[in-house]
Amino acid sequence: QEKLDMSTYPVESIRNFSIIAHVDHGKSTLADRLLEITGTISKTDRNKQVLDKLQVERERGITVKAQSASLFYNHEGINYLLNLIDTPGHVDFTYEVSRSLSACQGVILVVDANEGIQAQTVANFYLAFEAQLSIIPVINKIDLKNADPERVEKQIEKLFDIPADECIRISAKQGTNVEKVLQKIIEKIPPPQCNTADPLKALVFDSSFDHYRGVVANIALFGGEIAKGQKIVSAHTKKRYEVNEVGILTPNEQPTRKLYAGQVGYLIAGMKEVTEALIGDTLFLYKQPVEPLPGFKSVKPMVFAGMYPIDQTEYNNLKSALERLTLNDSSVTVHRDSSLALGAGWRLGFLGLLHMEVFNQRLEQEYNMSVILTAPTVPYKAVLSSPKLIKEYGKNQITIINPAQFPDKLSVSEYLEPTVLGTIVTPHEYIGKIITLCQDRRAVQKDMMYIDENRVILKYLFPLNEIVVDFYDALKSLSSGYASFDYEDAGYQSADLIKMDILLNGNPVEELATIIHNDKAHAAGKLLCERLKETIPRQLFEIAIQAAIGKKIIARETLKAYRKNVVAKCYGGDITRRMKLLKRQAEGKRLMRKIGNVEVPRDAFIRILKRETGK
Repeated sequence: QEKLDMSTYPVESIRNFSIIAHVDHGKSTLADRLLEITGTISKTDRNKQVLDKLQVERERGITVKAQSASLFYNHEGINYLLNLIDTPGHVDFTYEVSRSLSACQGVILVVDANEGIQAQTVANFYLAFEAQLSIIPVINKIDLKNADPERVEKQIEKLFDIPADECIRISAKQGTNVEKVLQKIIEKIPPPQCNTADPLKALVFDSSFDHYRGVVANIALFGGEIAKGQKIVSAHTKKRYEVNEVGILTPNEQPTRKLYAGQVGYLIAGMKEVTEALIGDTLFLYKQPVEPLPGFKSVKPMVFAGMYPIDQTEYNNLKSALERLTLNDSSVTVHRDSSLALGAGWRLGFLGLLHMEVFNQRLEQEYNMSVILTAPTVPYKAVLSSPKLIKEYGKNQITIINPAQFPDKLSVSEYLEPTVLGTIVTPHEYIGKIITLCQDRRAVQKDMMYIDENRVILKYLFPLNEIVVDFYDALKSLSSGYASFDYEDAGYQSADLIKMDILLNGNPVEELATIIHNDKAHAAGKLLCERLKETIPRQLFEIAIQAAIGKKIIARETLKAYRKNVVAKCYGGDITRRMKLLKRQAEGKRLMRKIGNVEVPRDAFIRILKRETGK
């Protein structure tokens, strides 16, 4: 296969851009059309989300990982190299978006002509705006019968201060006006600021694992050139590698002789370990060190869940599958953890619930691993007041991920819980219901403004644990699917937190302890006791299932004992005869309860610890 010569594309004729938008506004479809127009892929009816390569993405019709592709386009006699990065739209994956923007000089902001501006459109716009990228607004889906591009143009003008005449109206599905987008990219987006004569400086902005060739790193060159056979060094690990192959992605890998400054491509350099290709790392030539690029701010996990193998013999296989998958999805944090009921496992930190589900689905599909995921929790903090504990931990503030480590109230001056600033964009007829929902979730209203006559932006400060399980679903069902939601981290605030224990016949069950807000404890305790009553098998003696805060019992369910019908042999006769037999049975049951021990079966744990779906 003839290797491409990339030297014919000087820095001036390179444009790096990415496509950002809210979920389902047509990013991947627009990417397909751009690939077709530039002749990168042939025109067929099968071109649907060509860049979404993962099975999860195909099944759910969403983009999870940012994908890049290089397009060649001739405009006014000059050949241009356009590097396109298609990004995800879900709030959980904003990390992917901000990473992709670091390799770009401009963005295409896609807005649906039918839906208008949504919460994620606003969030992504500000990401691009803060990175000082040039923004090209595109209004998509004008072929729909309910499309109202004029209204959307007004919204864009009001919210983002972009004049309405700059918006390009397209239909990505039918390909209307898409050529115009390409011309606008060349006119409006500046070429990258770098020079081929400088020493090599490459940013790793993504990586994946290939069973045969090791780690494949996606790189953006900010200076110099790179070719096969060169020796390079990683700024982070200080390890040396020899380049085996470089090339560009025209969605599929296409090897080239060299890559030059300003271009985006991939690199294979015999990195064996998954931890070596750190995302945000800088690569440079051996003996020509450069100032490392600023990298990315490390991402903060918002939701924690325990992950355990269904069978402990699978532990090592799961460990290697996790390592490979975390390379591909570097925003997951992994800590070793063990539980009395479920054995050895990990505590994983995710960016959100969808992220957690997608991660679990990828483990099943790509590595054939079936795992137990416990209910998601959020990280709390405690400010210690007892000098003994401060000395033990070496600091006066500790983070609590596992309820087992929850310190006693006497030795703590205050507990803190994580909060997020949520933005809700909704049609105005649903405002009443949504405000009630937010107040139920202990949220505080910060701001409310009308985008146009029938759409409203609401800003609320939420405690994270209130929105982590099912807030999004509740919001969607209240607003018939029209409201959209987006959140960003807003630090910690003090809260009245308590640890709720579950007792079986007076003995606490470690795994079922939870950290919860005082106001919600009674309802949650009652719910948990009811569910335990359904899942624990009946015994020959009575079992009391209780939820307790400290010494105080707040909820109780009783699981009745199995009993033999001892009075079956009494026909008539005196009542005292019956009473004697029943009394003897009750006596035996009481003795049994003293020595009997309740073992909660493993599948009962799994049923309870799994997400509380059937609320």
